[in-house]
Amino acid sequence: MRQKPQGLFLYVCFETLCYDDDGLQFHTQIGESIMFTVGVLTVSDACFNGTREDSSGERIVESLPSQYYTTNLQDIIPDELPLIQKRLYEWAPLVNLILTTGGTGLGQRDVTPEATLSVIERQVPGIAEVIREETRKITPMASLSRSVAGIVDHTLIVNLPGSPKAVEECLEVILPILPHALTTLLGPTSLHPNNPELGNAL
Repeated sequence: MRQKPQGLFLYVCFETLCYDDDGLQFHTQIGESIMFTVGVLTVSDACFNGTREDSSGERIVESLPSQYYTTNLQDIIPDELPLIQKRLYEWAPLVNLILTTGGTGLGQRDVTPEATLSVIERQVPGIAEVIREETRKITPMASLSRSVAGIVDHTLIVNLPGSPKAVEECLEVILPILPHALTTLLGPTSLHPNNPELGNAL
């Protein structure tokens, strides 16, 4: 079994999900910050060939709050399934979170979801579902996204679309839940954000 990705783990939880009498609610707990390590992978023939600027990858880096996330790895690769698989396998032991951008549509060369599904051990379908649900309120084209999310050991992988605007919209949806997911993956169980002693019971 691979080692957990190394990040600066200063406090077990700064944002949690809790149930109350009215259903699922977001709650913030104040404490020291956690620094999660991130890999940003742009999957695009055009960006790889230099005919288009990698605005989406840069938008991801800019959108992640710097007090909680540090981008340790960043790369651009073409829409080739074996190359995507290889990079995901290589990066998974090194970071807490991998965010891909591009290759999630209906085009013949859009294979990022297939590559991700072949690498992950468990899916986290709710992440992709909530992204589509919320971004459909902005554009009906969100329904055409085939993005997936899942886990490799202690690392979370999330597919994002290829446009900078869509990337930003999707991150606005999932940023409130990412700390809970990443903290849970880091463990140990006694420090999980769903520990009843921390006021949670998921």
